[in-house]
Amino acid sequence: MANIEHLTKLKQGAASWMDWLDSHPPAAIDLINANLQGANLTEIYLVKASLAGADLTSANLTGANLTGADLTDAELIDANLTEANLTGVNLQSASLINADLAQANLIGSDLRFVSGKGTNFCQTNLIGVSLRQARLPHVNFSQAKLNRANLSESDLVKASFDLADLSGANFFEAELQSASFYQANLHRVKAISAHISHSYFLGSNLAEASLVGCDFRWANLGYANFQSADLQQAKLRGANLTRANFTRANLSGANLRGANLTNANLSQANLRGADIEDTILNKAKLTETIMPDGTKHL
Repeated sequence: MANIEHLTKLKQGAASWMDWLDSHPPAAIDLINANLQGANLTEIYLVKASLAGADLTSANLTGANLTGADLTDAELIDANLTEANLTGVNLQSASLINADLAQANLIGSDLRFVSGKGTNFCQTNLIGVSLRQARLPHVNFSQAKLNRANLSESDLVKASFDLADLSGANFFEAELQSASFYQANLHRVKAISAHISHSYFLGSNLAEASLVGCDFRWANLGYANFQSADLQQAKLRGANLTRANFTRANLSGANLRGANLTNANLSQANLRGADIEDTILNKAKLTETIMPDGTKHL
């Protein structure tokens, strides 16, 4: 249970809380299982606070400093955390449904197993975070920084990653059906066996990405850059690959049946064993491409 004195002083507002902390600095801020529903905690100082299991539903934490805080199992439904400092925070199994974390800083934080349908991470710093096995359908990650983030085995159906930086991120076996990656940076991303059918990647950068066994069926990958990417055994049936760049990409064993590769660049790509039945290759560049039968196109 929360320390009653800490909880009482906190509810008196940020100014009173800081005055009390200056004169009565506690060894640790204890707000475990505290009821802070709807509380106004704008710019509050809660560095390394224990908030495990706390109910912060509809709380206003705009600009709050929660560096290193423990928010395990916390309820943050409809909470406002815009521009909050959440560096190194433990949010394991927290509920972030419809929470607003726009422009917040979560660098190095632990968000494993969080649930958050409709959460807003627009322009949020999520560099190096773990979102493994998170349940985040319909979430907005547009323009977010997700470099080296771990999103493996997560539910990200219909999530938006438009203009986001995902370089070096891990999407192993993630569920990304109907997600949007418009002009996103996915350089060297690891998405082995991810489910990405019906998604939107127009103009995205997937250079040197590891996409072995990915399911891209019926996805829009027009103008995307797959230079030197590994797409072995990938499922690209019916995908729109118009003007995509596959220079030196490995597409061996890939299913490209019915895909549209009009004006695509397949120079030096490896298509050995690929299924190209009904594939549209109109005006595609095939210079030194290894064809499905193993012969090199001149």
